[in-house]
Amino acid sequence: MLWGMAHLDGKPVTTDDVLPLALTSYGHFTTMRADADHRIRGLSLHMDRLVRDCRTVWGAGLDTGRVRQFVRQALEGQRGPCMIRVTVYDPAVEVGHPADADQPQALVTVRPAGAMPPPPLRAMSVPYERDLPQVKHCGLFGALHIRRAAQFAGFDDALFIGPDGYVSEGATWNVGFIDDDGTVVWPQAPVLPGITMRLLQQQVAHRIAPVTLAQAKGMRAAFATNTGIGVRALTAVDDAPLAVEDPVLSTLREAYLSIPGEEP
Repeated sequence: MLWGMAHLDGKPVTTDDVLPLALTSYGHFTTMRADADHRIRGLSLHMDRLVRDCRTVWGAGLDTGRVRQFVRQALEGQRGPCMIRVTVYDPAVEVGHPADADQPQALVTVRPAGAMPPPPLRAMSVPYERDLPQVKHCGLFGALHIRRAAQFAGFDDALFIGPDGYVSEGATWNVGFIDDDGTVVWPQAPVLPGITMRLLQQQVAHRIAPVTLAQAKGMRAAFATNTGIGVRALTAVDDAPLAVEDPVLSTLREAYLSIPGEEP
C-alpha cells in the first residue's frame, strides 16, 4: 500500500527529518479514516488523544489547531477514503539523551483506505502486554513480532492475554464480545482507549468486565475495532469458532457508520 507525500509541521519531510524516528521509534501517533468528503469520525477524540499522549511522552503541550491545519493540507487533492496518520516526535531525539528532546512536531502521512469491514479474522491468543498500553506509541516491535508469529502459525492476528490471565486487546485493535444474551462486552483490562471503541460505547449499550480466555472462546461472537476496519468479526479464537453473522454485529456496524464525521 503506497504512502503519499509526508509533511513535518506542514513542510515536505526530508530523510534527515525522519531518521531519528526510524532509529529510536520514540514518539506517539493517531490514525484517522477520512471519508470521500474528507470528514473524519471522532476527529475531536483523535485530537484529545494526541494532546494527552504528548503530555505523557514529551511532557509538552500540542496545538491541535495547527494539527488540524496540517490534516487539511494533507487532504487537499485526495480522492476517495484515505487513512491519515499524525505522528508526534522530536527530530532532535537521541537514544542516549531522550530527555533533551522536548520540542515535538507533527509528521502527517496519507495512504488509501481499505474496504470496511475487512473479512473476518482468526486470532491466536498470546500472553503479552504492550508497554504503556494507554498510549498509542510508536513502539510496535513487540506487537508486530507477535502478529508475525501468529501469521506463521496460520492465523490472521494475535489476541493478547495479560499477566493476570484476562483478555486485553489485539495487536493494533480493541476487541469486543457478544455474550449469549446479545450484550456487548468490552474487556476490563489495560488497553489502548481506542477511538472506534469509544464511539461505539457512546452508541450501543454494553458492559465492561474481565474476560478470561475460556470465556472469550465461549462467547456468541467477537469483533475487532479500529479506525481503519470499523467493526471486523472474529471467526475464531485459537480453535474455538465464533459466529461471523450476528444481528448485534450488524447493529454495531450500522451505529458506527451513522456517526457523522467532523471537518478537520
